[in-house]
Amino acid sequence: MKKITLFIVLVMIFFTKDKVLADYEKVFFDLKINSISGKLIDLKNYKDKVVLVVNTASYCGFTKQYSDLQTLWDRYKSDGLIVLGVPSNSFNQEKKEDADVKEFCEVNFNINFPMTSITEVKGDNSHELFKWAEKNYGKAAIPKWNFHKILINKDGKIADTYNSFTNPMSKKITSKIESLL
Repeated sequence: MKKITLFIVLVMIFFTKDKVLADYEKVFFDLKINSISGKLIDLKNYKDKVVLVVNTASYCGFTKQYSDLQTLWDRYKSDGLIVLGVPSNSFNQEKKEDADVKEFCEVNFNINFPMTSITEVKGDNSHELFKWAEKNYGKAAIPKWNFHKILINKDGKIADTYNSFTNPMSKKITSKIESLL
């Protein structure tokens, strides 16, 4: 019986260790980030919306997810979803200039959802948004690769995170978005 109890405790620790108890001194809407065209995006403008933050890259095997992100945006934007693309070269798979990323996304995927400037998403040089996410959600919020997804609820708190393999149009993501909208 002691072995079973120990096993259950260890399993619980293993599966919950990545998430921290969030105190949320700040919420997502308290942050700002530069847009791909150089203007400041004040995330308070997304207050009372559900936001899917996705770190993207032009040369990644998951780049085809841009199409599904656009489909997701088209389907749910009138209901209050914001898809926020965050191009990043943290994994050495992004173009060097914002203008080149913007052109790539528009020409190849007809992207019209909001995009940020090229941004660091992990490590000491990561943008405040990703440091905030780690502080309030733990290691599960840190992108392990491109097309990692962080879902923000209407209160500006992290509702869930999804790895690169999880397609934006998957039932797992769309069901969660629908429950939050």
